[in-house]
Amino acid sequence: MPLARPVRPAAALLLAGALLLTGCAGSSGKPGSSPGGASAGHPVTLDNCGRKVRVQRAPERAVSLNQGTTEIMLSLGLADRMAGTATWTDPVAKGLEKADAKVRRLADDAPSFEKVLDAEPDFVAASFASTLGTGGVATREQFEKLGVPTYLSPSDCVGKDNGGDGDGSRTEPLTMDAIYGEVTDLARIFGVEERGRALVAELRGRLDRATSGLDARGVTVLYWFANSQSPYLAGCCGAPGVITREAGAENAFADTHEEWPQVGWETVADRDPDVLVVGDLTRRQQTAETAAKKIAFLESDPVTRNMTAVRKKRYVLLSGQAMNPTIRTVEGVEKVAAALRAYGLAG
Repeated sequence: MPLARPVRPAAALLLAGALLLTGCAGSSGKPGSSPGGASAGHPVTLDNCGRKVRVQRAPERAVSLNQGTTEIMLSLGLADRMAGTATWTDPVAKGLEKADAKVRRLADDAPSFEKVLDAEPDFVAASFASTLGTGGVATREQFEKLGVPTYLSPSDCVGKDNGGDGDGSRTEPLTMDAIYGEVTDLARIFGVEERGRALVAELRGRLDRATSGLDARGVTVLYWFANSQSPYLAGCCGAPGVITREAGAENAFADTHEEWPQVGWETVADRDPDVLVVGDLTRRQQTAETAAKKIAFLESDPVTRNMTAVRKKRYVLLSGQAMNPTIRTVEGVEKVAAALRAYGLAG
C-alpha cells in the first residue's frame, strides 16, 4: 500500500491564496487606506529586473529573504509591517537592533517555500536572484501565482549576468545609484517616500565625508569574502569595486568581471596587494568565515605569509553586508578609507 503523501505544502498554498484574496478585497481600515483594497499612493507599478511589478496596497506583512533588503526595510522604519526575515551573514547593523528584534526570523539561512508561506506574506523582497529564483527559496512566478508581488534588488540584475554556476558576472560596474534606487523603490512600495529620500541623503552624506580629500592612487586592495582552500575574491565590478573606486585605489583583481571568482593563493601572492580586506562573517557555511580565522590562515600558510599586506598586517575587517551591494557598502567605503589613511597609504 503506498504511503500517504504529506498535505501541508498544498494546504499552505491554498491558505495563502485565500488570505491574499481576502486581503485585497477591501480596505485595511488603517489610515491611508481606501475602498477597493488600494492605499493612498497605490497601486504602485514599477519595472524591476525586467518584470513589471504591481503592488495594490502598501504591504503589511512583508517578508525579506536576504539581510540586505531587511536592513533597508528596518532603516525605513517598517519593522511593524514585516512578517519575517531570512538569510543572514552578520549581526544586524548598529542602530537597528531594537527594530530587528520585533521581526520574526524565519531562518538564519534560506528558508523553505512553505516556511515563507506560513508567514502569510503580502510582499516578498530579496537581494539576490539566487534566493528569489530557480534553485532558491522559490521563483518569482511561484509567489506571483499566489498574488504575492515580489521585488529583487536592482544591484543583482542591472548590468549583471547571473547565468552559470557562480555568483554571476558584471557587464557594467555597479554604482551606488542601484542601491539608492532600491531604497527609493521600497520606500515607494510601502508609501514612505519621504523616509526614502532622507535615507538616501544620509548615505550620500556619509560617502562624501568618508572620501573627502582621499587620494589612494597606486594602492592595490584585495577583498576576500570566504573559504581558505579556494578563496572567493572580489572581481572588478561589484560592491568592492564601488568601495575601491570611491577610495581612488585599485582592485588587485580588476581584470576579472566575475562577481566572486575563486582564485588560487599562488596567484594572489603573485599580485601581492598592499591591503587585504577580509570578510568577518558570523554564518557557518564556508571555511574561514570569521576575520580571525582568515588572518590566522594568512599568517601561517607558506604561500601567503610573506605577502606585503600580511607582513605589515594591513588588514581591513568588513561585514559580509558591507562587501555585498547593500546600504552597508557605504560602511565599507568608510572603513577602507579610514584604514588607507591610518596605514599612511592615502591622503
